[in-house]
Amino acid sequence: MSRRPSAFSALIAIDKPAGMTSHDVVSRVRRAVGEKRVGHAGTLDPAATGVLVVGIGQATKLLGLLTLDRKGYRATFALGAETTTDDAEGEITATSEVPVALLGHERAAAEVARLIGEKDQVPPRFSAVSVNGRRAYDAARAGEDVELAPRRVTIHDARLVGVVPDERSWVVDLDVSKGTYVRSIARDLGRELGCLAHVSELRRTFSGPVTLGDCLSLDELMECGADLVHERALDPAAVLGLSVRELALDEVSDVTCGRRIASGTLRDGSEPAPGQRLALDFSGALVGIWRREGARLVCESNFPQGIEGVR
Repeated sequence: MSRRPSAFSALIAIDKPAGMTSHDVVSRVRRAVGEKRVGHAGTLDPAATGVLVVGIGQATKLLGLLTLDRKGYRATFALGAETTTDDAEGEITATSEVPVALLGHERAAAEVARLIGEKDQVPPRFSAVSVNGRRAYDAARAGEDVELAPRRVTIHDARLVGVVPDERSWVVDLDVSKGTYVRSIARDLGRELGCLAHVSELRRTFSGPVTLGDCLSLDELMECGADLVHERALDPAAVLGLSVRELALDEVSDVTCGRRIASGTLRDGSEPAPGQRLALDFSGALVGIWRREGARLVCESNFPQGIEGVR
């Protein structure tokens, strides 16, 4: 049975509230806009808040194409205890004294700055990493031992925002590579310092080029519905990091059928480079992702309904 056409297609950013899974957000968006085809990119833990990119209609096809290679977080590292989940949602497994020196701004700032660079990181036991075809958190919840392989991650920047001595905690801003677990950063740092640590609060501040300033709240979306999406849709070409080639009316039929078209010129007046991938725009909607081969453009992906928001 064929799927009915989507009423509209768009990428949006949601400021995810605490206490909801990323799938819960998808369900709320479905109800708010009256569209079944909704998905998300870059899962956030239930306790975490902040930037969650959501695709509606044909924009769900873009979610697997988004690189979102760098992500930003403001995290609170609680010193003195380690938990089963490496955050405040888990049970405390061990505690330790916190040296007074670690609650001084100068020492804390120096330790946070040392985080910058490439390193091998073992994800938390309670994570969505697949182990032998099964999610690690499912095995952990069943009480099974979970052995997770380390992965190479990059911490591009790490900066101390402040120390809260009464709570024995540090507030930290992080800029990290895709796939990095902030919970693991806190856990490993606590072990290195000899005082143990976990994440007590986590807020994603950006995901690739998408920032908190681009986000809608779920309350706003539930109140205004699709009208707000049309007003605040993300520019899909910008999020994908692609240059834009505008289509003439007489090219639309060829593009819809996947027939090659002349390479033409980009919006900035330059010619596409050989092999360059670009976004085809017609009337402010992304209708395809094409690639230059020789003097022509060839189709990689087409979006016949168009994904709105190209600016």
